[in-house]
Order: sequence, then C-alpha cells, then structure tokens
Amino acid sequence: MQKEQIAESFKSLQDDICNQLSNADGNQFQEDLWQRAEGGGGRTRIIKGNHIEKGGVNFSAVHGPMPEKISNALGLEKADFFATGVSIVLHPHNPLVPIIHMNVRYFEMNTGIWWFGGGIDLTPHYVKEEEAQFFHAQLKNVCDQYKTDFYPRFKKWADDYFYVKHRKETRGIGGVFFDRLNEKSEEMSKETLFNYVLDVGNTFCKIYLPLLNNNKNKSFTEAQKKWQHIRRGRYVEFNLVWDKGTKFGLDTDGRTESILMSLPAVVHWEYNHSPEKDSEEAKTLSLLKKGIDWV
Repeated sequence: MQKEQIAESFKSLQDDICNQLSNADGNQFQEDLWQRAEGGGGRTRIIKGNHIEKGGVNFSAVHGPMPEKISNALGLEKADFFATGVSIVLHPHNPLVPIIHMNVRYFEMNTGIWWFGGGIDLTPHYVKEEEAQFFHAQLKNVCDQYKTDFYPRFKKWADDYFYVKHRKETRGIGGVFFDRLNEKSEEMSKETLFNYVLDVGNTFCKIYLPLLNNNKNKSFTEAQKKWQHIRRGRYVEFNLVWDKGTKFGLDTDGRTESILMSLPAVVHWEYNHSPEKDSEEAKTLSLLKKGIDWV
C-alpha cells in the first residue's frame, strides 16, 4: 500500500464527511487550497453554519526533511518524512450539542518507518449519560471488529491524552486515541490497519449526526450559553498547551490558519468560576474524569 493511495482515500473521506455535515447544517463549507513551501499542501474546509458555529474538516499531505525539533521529540533519526490525514473539530451554536474532534493520519519516513494514528473524542458542554453511552458503544463496535483489546486500550489512551493537567479534569468524555500502529506493534498487516483507521473515520457521521440532529433545535438559556463559552475555554487551553498535533503542525511550518481552525469563535474565561452545587453544570464537572466505564 503506497502513501499516495492512503492520501487519496483520506481525500475521499473528507469529501464524504463534508457532504453529510452540509446536509445536516443546511450550509456549505468554504475551501482554501494551500501549499507548504517545504513540500505538500492541503485542503482546509471551514463552515460557519446554521447549527455549526465554527467547524473545520481538513485534509493535508505534507513532506520534506524532518525538522530536528520533531525528530528529537519522536526519538527518530533525521530523515525525509511524509504525513497525511484528515482532522475535524466542530463547535456548535447550541450548548446542548457537544463539541467533537476526530483525526486519522498516516506517517512515514524514507528510512522505512511508518505508522497510523488517530481517534475520536467528544466534549459535551453538558454530559448526558445516554449520549455518552451511545458514543462509546459505537466506537467499541468498530474496534471490536479488529481486536477485542482495541477499545479498552484506546479508551484509556484517550482518557490519559485528552486530560487538562493544570485543571485536573478531562477535556470531555474521551473516546478512543491511538498512535504508532504498525505491523510490529499490532501484528496486523498495513492494509488491515488502514481499514481500521478508515472505519474509524467513516464512523464519524454515524456518531455525530444523531447527536447534532437530536439537539440542534432545542431551546437554551443565556446561562447555558455562558457555560458553553466557559467550557470552550478549557478546550482552547488543552489545544494550545498540551495537544501534540497542534505542536507538530506549527513545528513543521504548517498552515497556521488550518492548524488553529480547532479554536472556537467565542470563548470566555471567568475568574475563579465555580458552578452552583447540584446544578447540571456541577454534574458535568463531576463526570470529567478518567476511567468511567460508559459501556
């Protein structure tokens, strides 16, 4: 399986997800084509919609000499690299609709090293247990088709990765996260691992569209909107302080606007904010922790 074939499949995934989201939102994506001076480029697609306040579905395929900072961080010798993938973040208007993130990616070096990575995680402004159970059940179903240990292993990885250390809380209710999957690590062929990654990608709309459609027209209060803006602040803190993908993009001189498309349009940081005891906001905070068994 060649890198060009993987990149074309990721392009098709971007097309399919954008079409389904446009139909659900009633608005279209705007596309920016960009080139990276050192090699490669991508397609950034942004939506400012009726129900999605700000969302991005991005494809990139970049290549060239590995920056020394990246090779040191990955523990690899300096060589030429190729990286391709699809990255998605959606911030809805309605605070009863959750934020969602997905990333599927492939990385290789001209030394023969390669791997797949990615995952999906959900960040509700208000955690609803039945929606969390639905979300995790869908991911478990995909994982179980390949290896029974994929879901528990990748769920724990997501719990540990999507953790806002300085707040001592998870970014949301987690999901699955995986990295450096290859023939040696999983004892599976490259084709099988690629099929798994594509299945994760194709699960995105099956998971998110029900959550969007079931909640997008519900009424909400100004207090709920304020809470949404505060929770978005936690999202920004994670992405700018802890997220390795953001750092990788910036360190490889990727397109800044595309990398930072994950940030919401409107955010609030209120000093020392604490929700009222026994409120829905307090309940949500109590569920932002590692190790919850949603299935």
